[in-house]
Amino acid sequence: MNDPIWSLYILRCADDSLYTGIATDVARRFSEHQAEGPKAAKYTRGKGPLKLVYQKVVGTRSQASKEELRIKGLSRKEKLALVGSCEEELNR
Repeated sequence: MNDPIWSLYILRCADDSLYTGIATDVARRFSEHQAEGPKAAKYTRGKGPLKLVYQKVVGTRSQASKEELRIKGLSRKEKLALVGSCEEELNR
């Protein structure tokens, strides 16, 4: 049985804050956040509209979790630099 491929993503909230998460299907997870239902992260509820500003395929869940922890440890300035490198591609 094949293990799912995990990705890391960053959302920009309406208040300009950044939310970092991991998922096997980023499009589905983004929709869950936007719907603000029970599957949405508490942090993103009421902070829409949300915008997907960064996405990176990582590999296993373990690798994705480690990368998520690393990104969450970055300063806002470092996160914005990371987002800036990817945001243009996502908006095409």
